[in-house]
Amino acid sequence: MAATLVKEIVGRGNAELEVRGFVDDDVRKVGGSVGGIKVLGTMKDLPQLVDELKIKQVVIAIDQAQGKEIRQILDLCGIIPVRAQIIPSLDEIATGRVSVSRIRDVEIEDLLGRETVKLEDQNLHEFLTGKTVMVTGAGGSIGSELVKQITAYQPKQILLVERAEFLLFQIDHELSDKFSETNCVPLIADICDEPRMREIFERYSPEVIFHAAAHKHVPLMEINTVEAVKNNVFATQLVGRLAGEFNASSYVLISTDKAVNPTSVMGASKRLAEIVVQNLGQMFDTRYIAVRFGNVLGSAGSVVPIFREQIQNGEAVTVTHREMTRYFMTISEASQLVLQAGALGKGGEIFVLDMGKPVKILDLAEDMIRLSGLTPYDDIDIVFTGTRKGEKLFEELEMTGENLLKTRHPKIFIGKIATYSAAQVENMLAELRSVVANADERQVRQLFNSLLAEASVQTGDGDLDSKVYQSDEKYITRPVKLGLAEE
Repeated sequence: MAATLVKEIVGRGNAELEVRGFVDDDVRKVGGSVGGIKVLGTMKDLPQLVDELKIKQVVIAIDQAQGKEIRQILDLCGIIPVRAQIIPSLDEIATGRVSVSRIRDVEIEDLLGRETVKLEDQNLHEFLTGKTVMVTGAGGSIGSELVKQITAYQPKQILLVERAEFLLFQIDHELSDKFSETNCVPLIADICDEPRMREIFERYSPEVIFHAAAHKHVPLMEINTVEAVKNNVFATQLVGRLAGEFNASSYVLISTDKAVNPTSVMGASKRLAEIVVQNLGQMFDTRYIAVRFGNVLGSAGSVVPIFREQIQNGEAVTVTHREMTRYFMTISEASQLVLQAGALGKGGEIFVLDMGKPVKILDLAEDMIRLSGLTPYDDIDIVFTGTRKGEKLFEELEMTGENLLKTRHPKIFIGKIATYSAAQVENMLAELRSVVANADERQVRQLFNSLLAEASVQTGDGDLDSKVYQSDEKYITRPVKLGLAEE
């Protein structure tokens, strides 16, 4: 990586940068050279080298650097002090987004980044190459990244299904510019609109469907309960049923860690979506798969762009609770693992991705302030606004050993998650349709808690609610105290 950087800088005659030397913690390399530039010492020598050589900038050029390594280097550069920047990740370079010489500031994604995902390319080529692939929610954070990742496997065509015109224009324009060889079809469509979705299936016959379209924002869905059910449950069933009717080979639902013991409308609706998808697998030959993961850095509605905007505006950064923690992964890693899980699935699985260690949101806020060259609580304050309805302090991913089965991929597991009979699912959906037709949000919340044994969604009255449905046709009554949600 460092040698390539030197070659690009020298080749372009970049007068703004002069490479004075390298440091490397491999002592065997000290005294040698890379691209004609000498390795001057190890990291412990950096303060002395910066002083002696009048260095104004340190560039991090570590192949597959993990967040811990980058943090250590930043901390040292802060003590010296000297400005630290980083070259793009291998993923950014490989996909042609940037060149090695595009040096940039360190971002929060770098500090939270993990080792590069290793994919089974042969498996993915068999899954995607030469196929007509549909991505719903193609203009969203996850959907658009999935589309970009899919282009690498030479599909026959990619159907970009998106109801937001501007988002569809953006992703179509980007693909036309960077991936002109890929046949992309931009399709404005609402996944709740059965005639439009049926028309698309009849015309294009998609073979692989990635269903990323969903209402995902927890506080917004607390206010728009009925819409959450329409979009996350009924539309998931509609697109999934059409996949079966038109003999698609695979249907992959993008799910969430918030479906584990849900306390929110969004989480409960996504858990029901998983149940619907597993039930469809009993009706059609299509392979139906769900993939759960946690928060994605930089996705629409995530804390990272919100914090970034607050810092840029000089405003206090707002954190809901001092102990709030979340699992995070980059959009690129999440999308790669979704593709891999889709290729691995035999049908009926709920895959759980390895999200690494949870991150305290307070630590995330402090890091982002420091990366902006400012001091937390001095230049930029942090204020605690209180937890919002439907939120948990700690998210769950069914990551205990007894709840998981291993797959061939070290970061992908199969959740041992309860299934429901076809009769139960039919009754669930019938009851949901009835309360949705009446637009009764309180009844929807109560129904979540009665349909899902693991759910405790706040109904608003604080009373005990009973669990009357249980998986595998076992019916129990379990009182659950419905109070203010944790997060």
